[in-house]
Amino acid sequence: MKHVGQQIRTLSAFLLLAVLVATGCAKPAPKCTAPEDNPQHHYLKGMELIDNGKLEEAAAKFDRALFCDAKTSIAHSGLAIVSAEKALKQKAEYRKVDAEAAFAHLESASKTAETGEDAFAYQLAVMRVNIALKSGKWLDKTEDAYKDAMKAKVDEKKLIYYNGREAAMFFMGRAYLDAREFNKARDSFSSVLGEKRDSRWNAPAEKYWKKLDKIVRALAGITVGDVGKVIAMQESVTRGDMAALLIDEMRLERLLAGRIPVESAVDKMKADFTPADVLNSPFKEEILTLMKWKVRGLEPVFDETTKAYLFKSDEPVTRKQFAFVLEDVLIKLTGDEKIATAFFGHDKSPYPDVLPTAAWYNAVMNVTTRSIMESELSGEFRPDANVDGAEAMLAIRVLRQRLNINN
Repeated sequence: MKHVGQQIRTLSAFLLLAVLVATGCAKPAPKCTAPEDNPQHHYLKGMELIDNGKLEEAAAKFDRALFCDAKTSIAHSGLAIVSAEKALKQKAEYRKVDAEAAFAHLESASKTAETGEDAFAYQLAVMRVNIALKSGKWLDKTEDAYKDAMKAKVDEKKLIYYNGREAAMFFMGRAYLDAREFNKARDSFSSVLGEKRDSRWNAPAEKYWKKLDKIVRALAGITVGDVGKVIAMQESVTRGDMAALLIDEMRLERLLAGRIPVESAVDKMKADFTPADVLNSPFKEEILTLMKWKVRGLEPVFDETTKAYLFKSDEPVTRKQFAFVLEDVLIKLTGDEKIATAFFGHDKSPYPDVLPTAAWYNAVMNVTTRSIMESELSGEFRPDANVDGAEAMLAIRVLRQRLNINN
């Protein structure tokens, strides 16, 4: 009996050991079992949330992806972009923590990347983080990541969010645009458009390409300073910006002074007064110079609140106001007063949104018939739309050409 008991104990120990070994070798049960509760789904949704500016919600999605699988490289790539975008929204002195988090997630994404698709998402994250943070030689780093992304061996059908290599071309275009390398940016967006007909990146690339094509045409053949390059990228041009463009870029002061034969008369000219709202403006001197020459369309305006005439340098310039400005400059530089009434008495306007009785009709006709400003393909002039920077630069360049101004 003693021998039998020992056999039973030995068998029990053996069975227990077998269970322990089997348990140790078995894969742990998955944490996420619902059909859409998986790293790939959460990553895709997180990237879409970034597109919509919902950074906290995006971070939660990437965190869930890591909960489902701690080795999900693409989740770290997503978190790197979120951290960089968060840093971008903060003042410079508070960016350090989020910036460091972005680079830490990039390192984790690199270490856990297992496939070419993971590597591609990682390189795109490197590009986007550097574009956002712009630290050190950020453009060089972005270019290096772009080259590595294009070399990555990927099955584009397995790219969860980016869908194709043209995504790398798109963000390289964004980098060149931010670096004000306009020709390279335009070429990058052109490459996106030529890559695939149905890419998700085509629509935004086409928008940027059109803008850059206008900028490149505007800046071609003229020497433009940093102010001009910055303004060329803006979605709207303020009255202060316009003063800087006309005085600093077009050299309007010198051109107008050259039309006055007596130099001493020019020296005595000055603005009638200094508007209170331009005392601390970075464009104070340009504004006062413009006021001295009384350029129509950019005169001080009466403000009902303060009961004073203000320049309102932060207000955007509309297309009809810009037409007035260009027409007045044209009249002043040519000395041809007939321009001011050249299109009076018309019964019909070529533009459905500009009546021949409108105060700005003559100005609109003067600038469009001389191809200084362009109408839309639809035939509309859009008089109340804001002038964008590229359009302003292009118009000034064409005006210089019409007047044969070479420097």
